[in-house]
Amino acid sequence: MHRPRPRLLVRFLTVSVPALGLLVALAPAAGASTAARAGTAAAASSGPASRRAAAVARQAIKHLSIGQHAADHRVSSPSLRIKGLSQVQSTNWSGYADTGSGFSTVTGSWTEPSVSCTSQTSLAAFWVGIDGYSSSSVEQDGTLAECYRGAAYYYTWWEMYPTNAIQVVGQTLRAGDSITASVVRSGTSYTLKVTDSTRSADSFSTTQSCSGCANSSAEWIAEAPSGSSGVYPLSDFHSWTESGATVKEGSTSGVISSFTDDELTMSNSSGAVKALPGSLNGSGNGFGVTWERSS
Repeated sequence: MHRPRPRLLVRFLTVSVPALGLLVALAPAAGASTAARAGTAAAASSGPASRRAAAVARQAIKHLSIGQHAADHRVSSPSLRIKGLSQVQSTNWSGYADTGSGFSTVTGSWTEPSVSCTSQTSLAAFWVGIDGYSSSSVEQDGTLAECYRGAAYYYTWWEMYPTNAIQVVGQTLRAGDSITASVVRSGTSYTLKVTDSTRSADSFSTTQSCSGCANSSAEWIAEAPSGSSGVYPLSDFHSWTESGATVKEGSTSGVISSFTDDELTMSNSSGAVKALPGSLNGSGNGFGVTWERSS
């Protein structure tokens, strides 16, 4: 059911949530598909200059990290809630999060946006995940767009924070590729899967374990990743449209609007909007995010 957006932002996320973890791994992830490993070989088949540039770009995100997630400082105003929907400001997330307990499935699809690059290094990540919104763990996967020295580079990746470093798998991803991402939990096992239906070398599936993960939220997020000096400038992705989202909490399956959901607007420290989410569509399973500014 389509729901109007509140006029006021009634929550504020004061710290970066651990999304793109402590280290980008240089090798394809253990457990990733053979096709995903082929992405590295495919990328290396370009000319020497292109390979050198790509290697330098990868090195630039080698130590991509997020600050530790502190206590949850969000403050709500129940009187302004609309049918379970709250609006939240975040320094690095834009999109939607369902909250509750016992989440076991989250899926989403999108067309990889084209980023417009300047000489400034900037990043934009698009992902689905379980946890991380109000917990110290996060199980997630998706795509990453990097602007480095005026050129754009695109990757697929997964992460089990804080157990694993970010695992970059596909390096042949391009703007316009059709992406489907999912995280599916069975007990303490999590299957993280990204499918690039345009370029299969970027696709992967890996199963990881976590006995202490909270399973207290599900997310569909456009993110400005962080490093040791803070949040990176957000690459100009123009717009990102997430569609076909599904989610399962306990024994109930549904879409984003089936559960208590929060809408997150990415803002800088002065309150200026960096990335603005739109309302959920009429089916409650999709939305758009519009880029507004890099920082």
